[in-house]
Amino acid sequence: MNKSPQNPGYSRWPLAGPALVLCAAASLGGCIVQERVVAPPPRAYETPPPPREYEAPQPPPSSYAEPGVDAEVRAAEPPPPLPDYDQPPCPEDGYLWTPGYWAWGGGGYYWVPGTWVQPPRVGVLWTPGYWGFFSGAYVFHAGYWGPHVGFYGGVNYGYGYTGVGFVGGRWDGNRYAYNRTVNNVNVTNVHNTYNETVINNVTVNKVSYNGGAGGIPAAPTAQERTASQESHVAPTPMQRRHIQESANNPVLDARTNGGHPAIAATPTPAAFNAPGVVRARGASAPGAGGQGPAAARFNNGNGAPPPGAQPNMNRAPPGAGVPPGPRFNNGNGAPPPGAQPNVNHALPPGAQPNMNRAPPPAVRPPPVSRPAAVPPPPKAQRPKPEGKERDHERGNR
Repeated sequence: MNKSPQNPGYSRWPLAGPALVLCAAASLGGCIVQERVVAPPPRAYETPPPPREYEAPQPPPSSYAEPGVDAEVRAAEPPPPLPDYDQPPCPEDGYLWTPGYWAWGGGGYYWVPGTWVQPPRVGVLWTPGYWGFFSGAYVFHAGYWGPHVGFYGGVNYGYGYTGVGFVGGRWDGNRYAYNRTVNNVNVTNVHNTYNETVINNVTVNKVSYNGGAGGIPAAPTAQERTASQESHVAPTPMQRRHIQESANNPVLDARTNGGHPAIAATPTPAAFNAPGVVRARGASAPGAGGQGPAAARFNNGNGAPPPGAQPNMNRAPPGAGVPPGPRFNNGNGAPPPGAQPNVNHALPPGAQPNMNRAPPPAVRPPPVSRPAAVPPPPKAQRPKPEGKERDHERGNR
């Protein structure tokens, strides 16, 4: 329909309606609603929590548990560093080296000397025990015999035990071969040897435990985990005796030797007084007068005991500074009940220690009674002559 000025529907501003709509839209479009986000006040600085101490990885459960020892030996303090000592020579063919370690007993650590041991059977190797930090304490994992060497905490015990595996020897059929590069082997006594250079890829230190503050941060390898699940053999009776003798020896107590035991290694188990016993470097001589642990037990200073002498097994008192061992009883048979060793702390120069019971005071023999001297009888006097005999004597004069 056409709109005209006469038509009421006519608008003078034909575009006024749409223009108003567009203006309103533009006005609304220019209004931007802004929401102000208020940040929270800054928090006070908090000290970050200290990092947790490294815990030793627990080896997989094994069927082996050391007989006669608690299932879990725990200590609140770490063991001392490993002492520095030389390896005694292998006594003869067939012995395997077992390194020394710190054991716990009696409220403190004591040293179990390294020693050469005959294995329980052909084909097995020794995995040393080790200390590992776990759940706020140091837990001991006992050593064992097995076809392969397992995890021993990454501890560098030396002489083939570099922290991972073992490079000190191997089995060639029914005979054990020794790597002379890392073992003290006399070829006169041992003929089955070889030379193989050992590359030590670990830091050589004397740390004796895994995990914890200052411990070795080592974890089992896949090969070591497999070895820990194999069939294990307990320590031999001689090894158990070796441990028991060590626990009863005051010289091996860490509180006595300051971490430097006078008996660091022995040629065979429990041979604490045999020739060839090795002292740790820095260890003082345990006996008076500079007598070392391998010194002979003198029989009243006369050297070796006479044939038939019986040992007196009384041990030296704690703190005496003399390793225990047979105390010869003057060759007079078994010691009497209650006999105690005589351990002198200081001896005059040249004196030899008497390991037997204190000698009784010297008794002088009583004087021999002799009869009183009898004076000789008086000389007989001739009777004086009388009468003619007297006159005759005078005439003869």
